[in-house]
Amino acid sequence: MAQDLVLEIAGLEKTFNPGRPNAVTAISGLDLSVRPREFVSIIGPSGCGKSTLLRLVGGLIDPTAGDLSVNGRSAQEARLARDYGMVFQAAGLLDWRSAVRNVELPLELMGWSKLRRRARAREMLELVDLGGFASHYPSELSGGMQQRVSIARALSFEPALLLMDEPFGALDEMTREYMQTELLKIWRETATTVIFITHSIPEAVFLSKRVAVMSPRPARIAAEIPVELPERTPAVRDTEEFFRSVSLVRRTLRTVEREEPR
Repeated sequence: MAQDLVLEIAGLEKTFNPGRPNAVTAISGLDLSVRPREFVSIIGPSGCGKSTLLRLVGGLIDPTAGDLSVNGRSAQEARLARDYGMVFQAAGLLDWRSAVRNVELPLELMGWSKLRRRARAREMLELVDLGGFASHYPSELSGGMQQRVSIARALSFEPALLLMDEPFGALDEMTREYMQTELLKIWRETATTVIFITHSIPEAVFLSKRVAVMSPRPARIAAEIPVELPERTPAVRDTEEFFRSVSLVRRTLRTVEREEPR
């Protein structure tokens, strides 16, 4: 495995219930490499295994076969070393903890002192423009604000890799576009490597330096499309370059969806 890659996957396979009549091979022969500070989106047909891939990368489940390394370590070793931050569609905040104490949670589990983790949590809330909401509880925050707290929590311990599984899927369109812009600002400021799962082609194009298109199950990476756009501001969504990139990803996805399962 190359040492200059944050993530390297070769020949990855995941079969659920192997050896049983109800065995399902979700992923087979999947290859993917991600360089430091890249922002890579993964898109594919519904049910193709995008979330399964993210869970494999995050060390939440084990592969059946193939090689997967994060910073030269196995997924399990990387998880124990806290190389990952993870953000899901549901913010997953604890209702009985304020915003700042939700951000503190992983640092508390890591044994940080109260003063040190409180200072870091407040710093991260400032990063996501929620410095004035540290004492607010999740029920007092909008959906977008809750997701920003979740992102602050995931980045609090400076992980090498941020894994995001459709984090804006439940938000309305305007809030979603705002959150995309905020995420890019955070990505630039933290220089974190991001792998982002989405069903939205425009979202993938706006956010990413590269879009990886997954095939139907059993999934592999069927195509990788570089995205060359000027500075990622809301105005870029109205440019010809953006429309061309969206159209290219859409055509590729349609071609992939017509593939016969292997």
